[in-house]
This record gives sequence, C-alpha cells and structure tokens, in this order.
Amino acid sequence: MEKRLKQQINFILEADKLKQVIRRNWLTDDSRRENTAEHTWHSILAAMLFFEYADNKEELDLLQIIRMITLHDLVEIEAGDTFIFDEEANRNKFDRENQAAKKLFKLLPYDQGKEYYELWLEFEKEETPNAIFAAAIDKIMPVLLNTYSNGTSWREAGITSERLFGTLQSIEKGPAKIRELLTDLVNKAREKGNLK
Repeated sequence: MEKRLKQQINFILEADKLKQVIRRNWLTDDSRRENTAEHTWHSILAAMLFFEYADNKEELDLLQIIRMITLHDLVEIEAGDTFIFDEEANRNKFDRENQAAKKLFKLLPYDQGKEYYELWLEFEKEETPNAIFAAAIDKIMPVLLNTYSNGTSWREAGITSERLFGTLQSIEKGPAKIRELLTDLVNKAREKGNLK
C-alpha cells in the first residue's frame, strides 16, 4: 500500500474513536447521552438545512462550512469534550485542543494535514463568514437537543437562561434566523422547566 493512502486510512481509523467521546447532551428521547460523532453529523445536517437562512450567502461556501464542522470536534479524541458551561475547563480548552489538532492532523499526508489544521483553526477563531456561520450552527445544536429533551444536562448543571445567553454570545455574530431560533428555544425550554 502506498504511504499516502496508508496515512489516510490510519487517520480514518483514528477518527473512529470520536464515536467513543460522550458529550453532556442527551438525545431528544432521553435514552442516552450523544457521542461527538453523532453531534458532528447532526450539525452538518443542520448547516445544510439552515444555509438558506444565511444573511450573507454570497460570502459563504457551504462546502467549506461542512468541512469545518466535520473536522473541528475531531480534537476531542485526544482532548475530550469540554462542557460549554464549565468555566474552569474552558480556560485552557484552546491550548489542549490545539495540541490535539497538531497531533491528529500530523497523521495525514503533510498537505492534507496542513489544510485541515488551518480549517480547524479558522473555525476556532470564528472570524471569517464561513467560520461564524459554522460556529453558530455548532452552538445551536445542544440548545435544540436540550429544549426538545428533558434538558437533563442543563438541569444537572443548574443552567439559567441568562447564563445560556451569556455563554452563547458568539451566536449573535451568526445569521439573524439562528439568533431568533435561540430566543425561541430558550423560551420553550423555560416553559418546559428545562432552564432555571
């Protein structure tokens, strides 16, 4: 087997470990917590569906957005999932995940590894239109699940609507429709008692 293909296969096999990274969010039927691979797939699906609501579609590249969402959580294989409301764990999250990204993407042929690391970094910085859209989608997904389930991860952590809005401020940079959706979901979650 040629070296390049072998490296790519090794990367795919390493990525399989993402299925074992368990997140704090529960599935909407409350049967179990979701894993990060499921979160990634669900976020990609949402990005495709919600792309029609982008305020600046002419500046966006849906394929680049999908690629960013596909790659950005792979670092959790090494760094683990960091609960967005865990202030202590979030202090060094970027450093831990950056080290994990460098290690993971080195498994690939140099050109692919460099390209994927740069896409990962673009997502993390949330400065380009593509990254802003991708991050808004990524962040709305746990809100969607916690609203339409029993909100167990929010209840366990005692999350309030004020804390939710404060933590998810970066959604404000995203599409107006996603901002509206956030408000609607929070109101629905309050009514259900999923938020303090």
